Parts: sequence; structure tokens; C-alpha cells
Amino acid sequence: MSKKTPSGLTFVEKIFGIIIAILGLILIYYTYTNLNVAGITAGFSIASGSLLIIIGFILLISRAE
Repeated sequence: MSKKTPSGLTFVEKIFGIIIAILGLILIYYTYTNLNVAGITAGFSIASGSLLIIIGFILLISRAE
């Protein structure tokens, strides 16, 4: 028997991936434009934004089984 994933679930997963990637881009943008305000945590914020972008793209390209 084959298992079919609901199409709505796959759609929501892709939308969630796009939202996470956009949040990562926004985090990197605002941290980079305000480096003096971010201070010591700028590197952590940029790394966190990069991780969010990677997770978002993984959700976009993954296939539900």
C-alpha cells in the first residue's frame, strides 16, 4: 500500500519554508545595516539568519514521503 501525503500539508510546508527564509533575510539585513547598534551580538545574529535561510530552503526542496 502506498502512503499519500495530503496535498495541503505539502503546500503548508513550502509556505512555511518561504516564511522562514524571508525572516532569515530580514534578520541579516537589519543586523548588517545596524552593526554598531548590534555590537557584540552581530555575528551571532547574522549566523542565526543564515541558519534560518538554510532551514527555509531545505523545507522548500524537501519531498514529503
